Amino acid sequence: MFIAMAAAAGVVFLLYRTELGPKRDAASRSSLVANFDMGPIEYADGGAGIPLLSIHGGGGGFDQGLALAADLVGEGFRVIAPSRFGYLRTPVPQDPSPAAQADAHAALLSKLNVPKAVVVGVSAGARSAVELTLRHPDKGAALILIVPALYSPTSPISIEVGRGNRFAYWAVNAGGDFAWWATEKIAPSVLVRFLGVRPALVAAAPQAERHRIMNFVRSVEPLSLRFVGINIDSAPELHELPLEEITAPTMIISARDDLFNTLPAAEFAARKIPGAKLVIYNTGGHLLVGRVQEVRAAVRTFWLARG
Repeated sequence: MFIAMAAAAGVVFLLYRTELGPKRDAASRSSLVANFDMGPIEYADGGAGIPLLSIHGGGGGFDQGLALAADLVGEGFRVIAPSRFGYLRTPVPQDPSPAAQADAHAALLSKLNVPKAVVVGVSAGARSAVELTLRHPDKGAALILIVPALYSPTSPISIEVGRGNRFAYWAVNAGGDFAWWATEKIAPSVLVRFLGVRPALVAAAPQAERHRIMNFVRSVEPLSLRFVGINIDSAPELHELPLEEITAPTMIISARDDLFNTLPAAEFAARKIPGAKLVIYNTGGHLLVGRVQEVRAAVRTFWLARG
């Protein structure tokens, strides 16, 4: 029995190394690094068309920024996707605030000779997206905030504290690559809920959509290359910003059943930003399950209308 258990453990570890190795390599070779006064910034730059700055959320990096743009925005854009502070090959500077991140975004656009871009901020990435349009209003052709983890005066962003989420938080704080990988194999619903979606919603979705959600779960791997950024995003000092000063055409998207409770923040921002368009889905959760085509259509309609 001991030999059988040891052999099984060896097989599991070999599978873990086989799957995580390529992901770790891809995270270090599929991007570029630009150097600035605040330090190096990792980014990817791909596609053709209207420049679009894709700012990832918690657990992300440039790779998640590319995937989110492909899923929720679609074709016709040149996607510039930075890794925010603490993610992958972008280190944490002395000031990791959303304002400092916004300055890094602006510096990257300038280095790439992009005078103006559509700015898309997803979840925690919405914080630096908003700061970018406030601090560098000349850089934003439009602002699109998707499930924005922003300030709300009445109902702040949060996530339920259950046994599964406590375990997931432990894995994040430990930078536990194996813990995340093993949970994805054994109990993926734990990670789906941790990412702000009711597991039953994913279970009832078409196969293609279940595949998209599980790809997102896997995109957090290797966790150890992202957990510093996750910890920064998980302890924000959110405060009210002068959203009424935003001049870029703005669209905000959220879902009523988002387990991170981004809807109050989305509604508050929509009231404050002049002319902002608010799109609310009854279901979809934080990853907008089953809403990809609707989000793409909404983004396309919004972009065409502003011109």
